[in-house]
Amino acid sequence: MTWTLVIHGGAGRITPKVVGGKEQAIREALARALDAGTAILANGGAAIDAVQAAIEVLEDDPHFNAGRGAALSYDGVAELDAAIMDGATRDAGAVAGTTRARHPIALARAVMERSPHVMLAGEGADAFAEANGVETIDNGWFATPERISQLAELRAAGGDAFDVDMKYGTVGAVALDTAGHLAAATSTGGVTGKRWGRIGDSPLIGAGTWAQDGACAVSCTGAGEFFVRVGVGHAIAARIRHLGEPLEGAVAAVLGEVTALGGTGGIIAVGADGTPQWRFSTPGMHRARATSDGLCEVELFAEPA
Repeated sequence: MTWTLVIHGGAGRITPKVVGGKEQAIREALARALDAGTAILANGGAAIDAVQAAIEVLEDDPHFNAGRGAALSYDGVAELDAAIMDGATRDAGAVAGTTRARHPIALARAVMERSPHVMLAGEGADAFAEANGVETIDNGWFATPERISQLAELRAAGGDAFDVDMKYGTVGAVALDTAGHLAAATSTGGVTGKRWGRIGDSPLIGAGTWAQDGACAVSCTGAGEFFVRVGVGHAIAARIRHLGEPLEGAVAAVLGEVTALGGTGGIIAVGADGTPQWRFSTPGMHRARATSDGLCEVELFAEPA
């Protein structure tokens, strides 16, 4: 009857000074998301339902770069990406550049369950949401004063820079349920000032999101281009399956590859035996975890593992 849930709310330049007076609100939001997921797992529910429930809480909270509070593109639009994967079947669904789904993770799940496809993007993803009863909302609802200010600062600086504050607020969740099944989900607004339909690792199955029974479930946050080039989620599972590495060692090795290429960020994972794991190469990562044996913790800062 073992179960485990691990969530993250982004990694990056997350320090007590940067977070400031928002620390308590962020901790409370992570705790609410953890509660939403563990309530399902503790009652024998499915990992896929638990990760979606946790993500939706964070998508509605403006302190994270997902859903409301998402980073804005150079044109001031929230272009949202999300992915979800069921480790039991390796069914997966993802969306990129959706602009109207209130919960992009719910739309990703609808793609998984109600279409023959894995990923839908842009206007097509929005049309699919409306055709399949996924809640939609005006794009302006996602924008917050802080995100508008960040974009204005970036545009004033000129050039092609983006996400100058190095705060990756992507959210993610991984879980093992009492039936022994794994699931993973990730949701993000991408990076501030992104252009030309840029897509990072979060909605890419095998990069920012991966789940496979018997191996692990993984969700990533950070400099997406580097996580894509390493294929982080699949690479961790492959090291476990083919090399027999423990989860901790596989996560450390693959994050090391990201670092070697020049990328930074963080990873959360859960093993087939329910072992929870997180690792990051930044000053902090918003994160929380809970298990059936009583572990329950919420962390923001501290040195990387």
